Amino acid sequence: MGSSTKPSDLLPGTLDLLVLRCLLPGSMHGYGIASRLKQVSNDVLQVGESSLYPALQRLLLNGWVKAEWGASENNRRARYYTLTPAGRRQLASEREEFARVIGAIQKVLEMA
Repeated sequence: MGSSTKPSDLLPGTLDLLVLRCLLPGSMHGYGIASRLKQVSNDVLQVGESSLYPALQRLLLNGWVKAEWGASENNRRARYYTLTPAGRRQLASEREEFARVIGAIQKVLEMA
């Protein structure tokens, strides 16, 4: 068993929550989102394109993010994703639900 978490190891819906949270401060492209998750989690969360882009597509379809083309830091064309007002509400709701589930799991793990 490796030390890095494969996206399939994440609780269902967690990747969407993490992507929404990454976009809270402002627009980012996909590679930037993946890099940020890896950096903040001390390399534990390494999300590949095969998981990240379907998640971004789901978020777009749900209206929680919008996307537009722009130039990346190295002047390449990149799609930048931005949180919408509906996405901000979804993030708040999902954070609350996630905290509730984690609390319940914690109780089970600590039972006498």
